[in-house]
Amino acid sequence: MTELVIVRHGESTANRDNTYTGWSDVPLTDVGVGQAHHAGKRLREAGIQFGAVHTSVLKRAVVTANIILDEIDQLWLPEYKTWRLNERHYGALRGQNKDETRQIYGKAQVQQWRRSFYTVPPLLAPTDLSHDRRYMKYGPNVEPRGESLKMAYDRIMPYWIDVIAPRLLAGENQLIVAHGSTLRALIKYLEHISDTGIDGVEVANGVPICYDLDDQLRIRSKTEI
Repeated sequence: MTELVIVRHGESTANRDNTYTGWSDVPLTDVGVGQAHHAGKRLREAGIQFGAVHTSVLKRAVVTANIILDEIDQLWLPEYKTWRLNERHYGALRGQNKDETRQIYGKAQVQQWRRSFYTVPPLLAPTDLSHDRRYMKYGPNVEPRGESLKMAYDRIMPYWIDVIAPRLLAGENQLIVAHGSTLRALIKYLEHISDTGIDGVEVANGVPICYDLDDQLRIRSKTEI
């Protein structure tokens, strides 16, 4: 029996302001910090001992992970940060208010951009890429101009296969602190959800989801802690 716990970061300023974020690096709100502490307290009560924690390179996830580790008194754990767990990139929509985009493009189109597995949002112009130092070592093509959920799924899976799954198979409980869309992609894989079925899956901020896995990493049970 091995435990995999996934947690979406606490509320960010973009969540509060209802704007598209993606790879933009925004902080937690005070509410989000409180959600991270609450998630940690719930995990402490559950008594799960982790072997490692995995998060993105975006501070809303990193700070949430560190708060949780502090609450469960496991700050000493190895912490792996990877761009592969970054939020889905919303392309040219980033920074825009979601309600305003519904007024401009229509509810049906925005629903497709937000929830469809295959639909790609409007792309950033090549000149609008950030060329952020944190991605430079991975080469010029790592930072996307926009992603469908399928594209985010495809970049997450190698990290799951090469890094997380082997630790789980070795009997080490693992904690993932990431983002709404990328956790939806992982849930799709773990729960064998169809391409259309994933549209209705939501992941709440700061609510730990615990998967009890067998020795083949099949789900024995799923619990919100």
